[in-house]
Amino acid sequence: MEREGVVSKIIYKNEDNQYVVFAVETSDGEDETFVGYLSGIEEGMYIVAGGEYVEHPSYSMQFKVESYEARLPGDADSMERYLGSGAIKGIGAVMAKRIVKKFGPDTFRIIEEEPERLAEIKGISERKAREIGVQFVEKQAMREALMFLSGFGVSPNLSVKIFQEYGQKLYGIVKENPYRIAEDIEGVGFKTADAIAARAGIGQQSDFRIRAALIYTLNQSGTLGHIYLPKRLLVSWTRQLLAGEPDGPDCAERAVAEESIKAQLMNLQVEGKVVFRERDGEMIVYTSSQYHKELHTARMLLDIRADMPFDRKAVQQTISSMEEGGRLVLDERQKEALLQAAGKGLSVITGGPGTGKTTTINAVIRYFEQEDAVILLAAPTGRAAKRMTEATGWKAQTIHRLLELNGGVEEGSHAVRFERNASNPLEADVIIIDEMSMVDLSLMHALLCAVVPGTHLVLVGDEKQLPSVGAGNVLKDLIHSGCVPVVALERIFRQDESSRIVENAHKINRGEAICMDNKCRDFFYVPRTSTRDVAQEVGRLLSGKLPGYVGCSASEIQVLTPMRNGDLGVGSLNQELQRVLNPPSVDKREKELKSGTIFREGDKVMQVKNNYRLEWTVYSPKGRFKAEEGVGVFNGDMGVIRQIDDYNGEIVVLFDDEKEVHYPYSLLDELELSYAITIHKSQGSEYPAVVLPLFSGPRVLMNRNLLYTAVTRAKSCVVIVGSGRMVENMIRNDAEQKRYSSLDLRLVELSGEQPKPQR
Repeated sequence: MEREGVVSKIIYKNEDNQYVVFAVETSDGEDETFVGYLSGIEEGMYIVAGGEYVEHPSYSMQFKVESYEARLPGDADSMERYLGSGAIKGIGAVMAKRIVKKFGPDTFRIIEEEPERLAEIKGISERKAREIGVQFVEKQAMREALMFLSGFGVSPNLSVKIFQEYGQKLYGIVKENPYRIAEDIEGVGFKTADAIAARAGIGQQSDFRIRAALIYTLNQSGTLGHIYLPKRLLVSWTRQLLAGEPDGPDCAERAVAEESIKAQLMNLQVEGKVVFRERDGEMIVYTSSQYHKELHTARMLLDIRADMPFDRKAVQQTISSMEEGGRLVLDERQKEALLQAAGKGLSVITGGPGTGKTTTINAVIRYFEQEDAVILLAAPTGRAAKRMTEATGWKAQTIHRLLELNGGVEEGSHAVRFERNASNPLEADVIIIDEMSMVDLSLMHALLCAVVPGTHLVLVGDEKQLPSVGAGNVLKDLIHSGCVPVVALERIFRQDESSRIVENAHKINRGEAICMDNKCRDFFYVPRTSTRDVAQEVGRLLSGKLPGYVGCSASEIQVLTPMRNGDLGVGSLNQELQRVLNPPSVDKREKELKSGTIFREGDKVMQVKNNYRLEWTVYSPKGRFKAEEGVGVFNGDMGVIRQIDDYNGEIVVLFDDEKEVHYPYSLLDELELSYAITIHKSQGSEYPAVVLPLFSGPRVLMNRNLLYTAVTRAKSCVVIVGSGRMVENMIRNDAEQKRYSSLDLRLVELSGEQPKPQR
């Protein structure tokens, strides 16, 4: 038996097994309940379903669907119901009636082939007519894609992402190389792609599968910060990936011999897909793109590091003017840094908290300002750029905005496109970049492409901070190469007798015990004996006296934790803090995700991946007039949920830098609650107060580097809640997680110099 009509409402959907209960408005105008294990069903679809009627003990008669096909309706009444169902944004029931009355049975052909004719109807502009036409074609193409992908066991949500990523190219990709899906789409792992490949007929032992696993392993190592992998690790990790779970029923069948993996790795080298090099007597392997990006970065750094003519008297005048009246005295290292910035095309200034990095930046700005130079300031994140602006009085921006991120990607690639590049370089005499520890290889490469020789590039950062989230270890490699002029600031300026933040930060860095006697005004320790007590105390601090003590709102205080999971991980702490700081209210709308996370108006949230296409708007302070528009929201950007709009299916977030972004519900997996965030995510930020829940955790995470980074994020107050012994253990543990990068090696090779120790 066949029944057809428009899907008017999804009543229930189980995402795990795809069981769906939905209402269908049939051709006779009646609403019927359809049920079945189906993927790809969406409201507004016109379906022809095969099945039979069954009697449900509680819900009376239902049509049990065995199979279905998405079609476009053929008669006028069905066309009208389809268009008026909400399937096409901007067309309601009244407008649907007008369209069908005007064009009759030719309606769908007109919308698809001559959409501009819709403007003949009152209430539809030419622009709206074009938008309706685009939506109509996209809906039809997406329906076909969902049906196709369902045959490979792909869920509707993933199908939508695949369609959005590849469009009509998805058919060839799925049949020929489904492993690309794991490389190109965030959140898709090798297992998912492997399952699709199996349905596409690609065997477990196929050379194609082994090669894909090798490339996937190398690419995924970048998410751990690696530029390359030792060959032994690459082969071992790839073999584990191909075998799957060690206790799985098909582990033996999926296992691949080590020699087969090595053979395919050699083939990839012959084809130029990977590059072999040797380091410290061990063979290492890069993807070709990462190797050449690192090599090109090193070449550009060496090209701009040349000596530059400058006036020593003018530098001395700058120093004298800053020291006039005894208000400020630059130490010898700061003076050396200023001379280096003036006399070198490339210079690095490094130092810990309170060592005068900001004062040195201001001295560099003052000198070049007197020379009538064009000066640009930038930092990796919006928060860091805002801090730089406040500290210098000069406008600073993110590196992405400095390079004029376009938001599109090149055809056939996933590289970010910047308008500022080698063909259109930055117009500046001096470029100063702060928080360099956060800059990964890709961003550094993009920046250098836009810098011409003759420009002064001044890089400032603390090498003891955690490395960048992205692949590479740029600042440390630059310093350790010995090929780049570096001045390390060591004297501590920002310290007084009652302050402990800076003092304790330097003690942590030196591996010394810190003072936690609660006898100072800005560093406190609250002992607790269980993770539950720690979490509850953190909530009490933020909802109690701490905001008033620091002189800020609870939302400005940041909870930093080493872990994502566990009782004191990001997930658990955010649930507790949301309950305390932003409880349910009849005045606040909510959106619950499949993961169980609830977003509520007023919630503090963070973007957790780079999205170069998301549009943002900055509105004028005195009205809803657009002051600025652009694209790109980045990993670590934080804001507040301003509105949850079920009608348009979107959440509106206002970020810290006043950017307003509209997130469709399909992109909510890019947001997380951020009352608590990982210490890694706090890089480059500064908060009035920081609360650190420290009780237990894996040794690989609980180390000195992590604690140092967390403490140095606080401007006025640090509160450690939990175990003093854990703090002691972290200070003693100086084992940092190994990061495989080699920019230092490339610099040494290309320069032909022997590494020189840096001061």
